[in-house]
Amino acid sequence: MTDRRFSLGLNLPYTEGQMDGRTPRWTDIVAMAVAAEEAGFDAVWVSDHVGFGDPDGDWSGAWESWTLLSALAAATDRIRLGTYVLAVPFRNPALLAKMAETLDEVSSGRLILGLGAGWNESEFSSYGFPFDDRFDRFEASLRIITSMLRTGRSTHAGSTVTTRSARLAPRGPRPDGLPIMVGAAGPRMLRLTAELADHWNGGLRLADEAANLIAALDEACALAGRDPATLTRSVEVLVRPDMGFAPPAPEERELRGSVDELVAALEAYRHLGIDHLQVQLRPNTIESVRGFAPVIDRIGRSSRSGERPAADYHRRS
Repeated sequence: MTDRRFSLGLNLPYTEGQMDGRTPRWTDIVAMAVAAEEAGFDAVWVSDHVGFGDPDGDWSGAWESWTLLSALAAATDRIRLGTYVLAVPFRNPALLAKMAETLDEVSSGRLILGLGAGWNESEFSSYGFPFDDRFDRFEASLRIITSMLRTGRSTHAGSTVTTRSARLAPRGPRPDGLPIMVGAAGPRMLRLTAELADHWNGGLRLADEAANLIAALDEACALAGRDPATLTRSVEVLVRPDMGFAPPAPEERELRGSVDELVAALEAYRHLGIDHLQVQLRPNTIESVRGFAPVIDRIGRSSRSGERPAADYHRRS
C-alpha cells in the first residue's frame, strides 16, 4: 500500500506545562495552528482530556478540546481539524453527532471526528463519568453517531444509551456523512472499527509496533468482510527535529535527527500502509513547527509524485 498520498498532521498542545514547560494559552494554540497551515501540515489535532494525575493531589489540567477546535475552525482556512480522540463516554452521543455536523458546517467540511472509549480512570472518577462500562457505552454511542451522521437519524434501544427518532437537521456540507476515526488497539475496538469507521488510529507507535497492530486490523477487516484498503490508517509519532542545539535525553518512542533521517523514519510508516501521521513535536512550540517544515516539504513532494489522490478522510463506501 504505497500508492496512497501520505499526509502529516500536527498534535497541538493543550495541557498545563506542555509547551516546553509552559502552559499553552489560546494565543499560543492558534499561532501554532496557523503556523502548521503555513508549513504544509494537512491537519491539526486536539486531544480530549480534562486532566491527568491525582484529583486530590498533583494534577495537570487541560483545555476542553471541542471549544478549542471550534475556535480553530474560524481561525484557519485550509487545514483539516481532528479530535484525537474524543472520549465518547464524556458526552451524549446524539448531541455529539449534532455538534460534529455543526462544526463541519462552520469549517466548510474540514472536520475529522476521532472517537475513543477513554482510558484515564482518574479523570472519569473526578468528573463523575462512568468508567467500568465505557466499552459498552462506546459501542452503543458509535452506532448512534454513525447512524445519525450517515442517515440523518437514530433509534437505538440499549442498556447504556438510547435514542428515539433522533434527527440530524439541518445537514452540513457532507450530507452522506463526515469521516469517523476510531482509536483502537484491542480486539473489540478493532472489530467496531472494521465494521463502522472510515479511519483507524493506533495511538503513539514505533513502526514495528504499528506493523503488529496493522496485522490485527487486517484480520478484523477480514472477519467483518471488509476490504482493508477502504480504511484510512494513522498513528501518532513523537518527533524532535534538529534545532541546531544539543537535545535532552530522548523520550520513549521519540524520533530525532536531521531532515534526511526524519524523512526516512517517517517514510517507514508509509511503506507499512499508514496514510497519515499525527505528529507531536518536541519541544512542543511554534519554533519546532517551523523547524519541521523542511520535512513536510520533502515528504509532500515524494507523496505527490505520480501517485493517485489519497483515500484519507473520505467516508467508507
